[in-house]
Amino acid sequence: MTPSLLEILTTNEHPKHIVPISSSSSSFFFNLLSSSFEFFAPMADAVILLGFWSSPFVMRVKIALAEKGVECESREEENLRDKSPLLLEMNPVKKQVPVLIHNGKPVCESMIIVQYIDEVWKNKSALLPSDPYKRAQARFWADFVDKKIYSLGNQLLLSTGEDQEAAKSELIECFKLLEGELGDKPYFGGETFGLVDVSLIPCSCWFYGYEQWGKISMEKECPKLVDWAHRCMKRESVSKSIPDQHKVYDFLTEIKMKIGSKWNSESNYDALLRIKGEEIKLILSMIESV
Repeated sequence: MTPSLLEILTTNEHPKHIVPISSSSSSFFFNLLSSSFEFFAPMADAVILLGFWSSPFVMRVKIALAEKGVECESREEENLRDKSPLLLEMNPVKKQVPVLIHNGKPVCESMIIVQYIDEVWKNKSALLPSDPYKRAQARFWADFVDKKIYSLGNQLLLSTGEDQEAAKSELIECFKLLEGELGDKPYFGGETFGLVDVSLIPCSCWFYGYEQWGKISMEKECPKLVDWAHRCMKRESVSKSIPDQHKVYDFLTEIKMKIGSKWNSESNYDALLRIKGEEIKLILSMIESV
């Protein structure tokens, strides 16, 4: 039987047709082989996140990446009116953040990105349950958050008078529905921090704004949700991804003032109130364009 290279380099007994190799030569060959293996080894993932500091949708992606322990280069847009060439190249359809660039390939839309992260980096902190029914339920509630919570929060920010009261009442009702789903569980996924938590927790940095704009007491109206938010904030992935709520409030109040000074007719506010979930990111760009 022909000996393997490893056997040739390590054995003290050499076939007659093999010239013994000294220990120094053996070390040379081992180093050469090691260098070759390193050269052909797969490169580490290159992960870039295009975002904007106050976007709750960007916060979702940051949290998901942190939960997975994925190193990421964060590139912040300076403003969302003068968008970077990279953002326009990576998301030519909607031209919005967030965009995750994984090994040069873009993934867009926050909840699509979060589920992509969960599928690609499976080795840690699963965000979606393995059971198909529970997975479907998690997606249902994450979709509910997108279609109702952020849209109503936007209406509460932009509207006045009866319209604002209606938005406040519906927002509280939706929060109570979420409290019912949460129940006595620590997280929406039970003992596991998961997709619905990632979807909703960025909203917590708006709680102070809800209280100021709508004269709401979140502690009184939604105590379970407030406790849940405090629990989530104890996670490093969350606390490092969500900005101070007072800073967010000041930023959004400035938007409200600038929009109000330009669109002060009832018809224009009615048009603004039709803005839906994911499109709230467009509102964040208005501070630079009004």
